Amino acid sequence: MHAYRSHTCADLNKNHVGQTVRLSGWVHRVRDHGGILFIDLRDHYGVTQVLCDPDSAAFADVEKLRSEWCVRIDGEVKARADDLINPKLPTGEVEVFVREIEVLGAAKELPLMVFGDQEYPEETRLRYRYLDLRREAMQENMKLRSDVVASMRRRMWDKGFREYQTPIITASSPEGARDFLVPSRLHPGKFYALPQAPQQFKQLIMVSGYDKYFQIAPCFRDEDPRADRSPTDFYQLDLEMSFVTQQDVFDTIQPVIGGIFEEFGKGREVDQTWEQISYKDAALWYGTDKPDLRNPIKMQVVSEHFAGSGFAIFAKLLEQEGTEIRAIPAPTGGSRKFCDRMNAFAQKEGLPGMGYIFWREKTADSVAQELGIPVKEAQQKLKSGEVEGGMEAAGPLAKNIGPERTEAIRQQLGLGLGDAAFFLGGKPKAFESVAGRARTVIGEELGLTDKDRFAFAWIVDFPIYERDEETGKIDFEHNPFSMPQGGMEALMGDPMEVRGFQYDLACNGYELVSGAIRNHKPEIMFKAFEIAGYPASEVEKRFGGMVNAFQYGAPPHGGCAAGIDRIVMLLADQANIREVIMFPMNQRAEDLMMDAPSAPASEQLMELHLRVIPQD
Repeated sequence: MHAYRSHTCADLNKNHVGQTVRLSGWVHRVRDHGGILFIDLRDHYGVTQVLCDPDSAAFADVEKLRSEWCVRIDGEVKARADDLINPKLPTGEVEVFVREIEVLGAAKELPLMVFGDQEYPEETRLRYRYLDLRREAMQENMKLRSDVVASMRRRMWDKGFREYQTPIITASSPEGARDFLVPSRLHPGKFYALPQAPQQFKQLIMVSGYDKYFQIAPCFRDEDPRADRSPTDFYQLDLEMSFVTQQDVFDTIQPVIGGIFEEFGKGREVDQTWEQISYKDAALWYGTDKPDLRNPIKMQVVSEHFAGSGFAIFAKLLEQEGTEIRAIPAPTGGSRKFCDRMNAFAQKEGLPGMGYIFWREKTADSVAQELGIPVKEAQQKLKSGEVEGGMEAAGPLAKNIGPERTEAIRQQLGLGLGDAAFFLGGKPKAFESVAGRARTVIGEELGLTDKDRFAFAWIVDFPIYERDEETGKIDFEHNPFSMPQGGMEALMGDPMEVRGFQYDLACNGYELVSGAIRNHKPEIMFKAFEIAGYPASEVEKRFGGMVNAFQYGAPPHGGCAAGIDRIVMLLADQANIREVIMFPMNQRAEDLMMDAPSAPASEQLMELHLRVIPQD
């Protein structure tokens, strides 16, 4: 028999009754039933119930066992009585009577329990991650991650891609975040960088004549942490292709990503049609470039209904250049209680409030106020039909702008009885993000968001440039390496109108994929950077390797990268990306388990010709 096991803790069934087996694993929990000790023995594959009574020679040793001790047991497989079968376990028809036991690894008192669903502070979970990872939910998350990566690889190979590895130690190359720098011992005073992405290398692979590339690539960025972002490193499915258009990239990656969600989505609906939405429309309709399309709410511009109206705040606002009023429709949200709750939400977001109108059944109070009669008389007139009932608009905005404008808004938004609309105004960039968050809250609270679905959309036509309102300086708003739509000709016009062949894939409110058709022509690249204030010398200094390569017959090429951590996070129904990363950092970019970052030894600093300046 094998030194440690003849079977795993998921293998045994009725066919093994009467056999002597050897199992190894961890003591999940111990139960004492009238002197008979029952142990749930757990390994990576499952759980088997083992038991021991005082007649067994191993009983004294079994009595000493505690949770999470690692043990080997030899014993006889026995069938459970029919009323004791556990249908929740693959091994639930049998149990193993212990004849011999060996403690392979004893455990101290546990800082967190593996058995059960107790909640522990994140600091405790990360400091003792090896225990946290033993828990069933974490085991399932990590198996899911591994299976997703394996499926991605198979799907890419099936599409004719080959996997190539790019360097981990390279030159610093700004990608929109801060680099992690690595000092060079052999070249004092100089530094390597960990790659924020394989961007330049994968483009150089295309220049080298390799038509299709992919890689499960580690990326390193010194970023501020968020729930959906690791502060140090992450993995992405990175791919690039030569001689392709933007649509070719979409047609290549869509079945890969869609197939992953169908394979691992636990039966949830996966959108088959992925619409393409311009960056401008996404900002207008959803307040974000990563919209959650499970929420059907679309915001609209309603400025014309407030211009010159009796609502002075919006009317005066619209007299300023570049301002507008947007409405957030709220089907079924037509109650004062809900409207007040959303107004409070806006105040928490730092706004004075959020205007609203809601549509309700006409009330005796409003009729009395309109006709200047007592409420009882108004009730009688409504009951007799002398005054027509039906729907009326309510809320401060409705009173200020009057019935005609209010009705025009209702018709534009397609709302009716029991519905509401919320309004924000100003320069769009100042309120879009708050409007987007309000749309999300409205969809959630009113039950409009379809939770049992993965909804995808390509966000396209990203602007390449932005202008600083204070200084007037033009800089890149998005990826500077994207090919401008219209090429060199487009760069001769208004920079604010230039759009790039750049695209993101959004799913359920998260950005999953980002990519572009690359700017592979040096003259267009130099011009694009010149507009943003970067002379040719600066471009050659920063990106010399790639610029030089483009002068030797570079093919048109493009690609994208899909965030593996976020994909698994969605599939695992987790809101925090650290739940699907095996050994993540905490929110302060610290590894509590390995005590990183740590202070270097004096000898290391001397070798690297570095000196640490003490912080006050």
